[in-house]
Amino acid sequence: MKRALKIFVDFWMDFLIGDAPEFFFVTLGVVALAFLLHNYRVAGVIVLPLVTLIAVSLSAWRVRRR
Repeated sequence: MKRALKIFVDFWMDFLIGDAPEFFFVTLGVVALAFLLHNYRVAGVIVLPLVTLIAVSLSAWRVRRR
């Protein structure tokens, strides 16, 4: 049972986080921000794409710097 649980957890960690854990955490942050801004549609339309653009830009900059 313990071995099966370890295999299950390892699979999901590899599937969700994989090679770039920052994408997983940024995605969680954007989803949380979307839930927080669900009553403020104009702010959501402006803020969510900006946060996503900044996150993708920083990730690309980090990869390019390597």
